[in-house]
Amino acid sequence: MGAFIRRLLSQLLDVKSLVTLMLTGVFGHMTATGQVDVQSFLTIFSVVIAFYFGTQTRSISSDKSES
Repeated sequence: MGAFIRRLLSQLLDVKSLVTLMLTGVFGHMTATGQVDVQSFLTIFSVVIAFYFGTQTRSISSDKSES
């Protein structure tokens, strides 16, 4: 169980994960302060999250096929 948690934490600290978290924070702040309208935020956030989870799924499936 410990190795699984360590692997999840190492993946969280991956560059694309950090970029995704930073973009979420920045666009959330910009939306809250009125610099970006809500519809634009939803569009941008959806693209970022879809890309993130799409690459995560591809990475997991390639790891399983190598085993």
